[in-house]
Amino acid sequence: MDEDDSVYDEAAREAVELGNRIANDDPEADIWDVADGLLAGAIQYWLFSRQPCGDPRCEDCAPLSTAEARLAELLQTTEELASGSEYFHSPTDSNVGRA
Repeated sequence: MDEDDSVYDEAAREAVELGNRIANDDPEADIWDVADGLLAGAIQYWLFSRQPCGDPRCEDCAPLSTAEARLAELLQTTEELASGSEYFHSPTDSNVGRA
């Protein structure tokens, strides 16, 4: 790993590479199924990583101390990551103007 690579960048790159590898290894695989499986695993890991420590007075855990708060944070993070993706808008989107 280069010094410029962060753990975040490495994890994102590895997830994309895993999806590509699964799709390439099984040409019959539906890439939507591959993507949904990767997303399910990513959500599971994200929720695991955000579990509160168990101390009800922990200031670090307070913002994510309920399932509802974790879901709200997950949805906000997902929206930010999706809208920042180079694939968010597609030239073949149905709402793209055509001349």
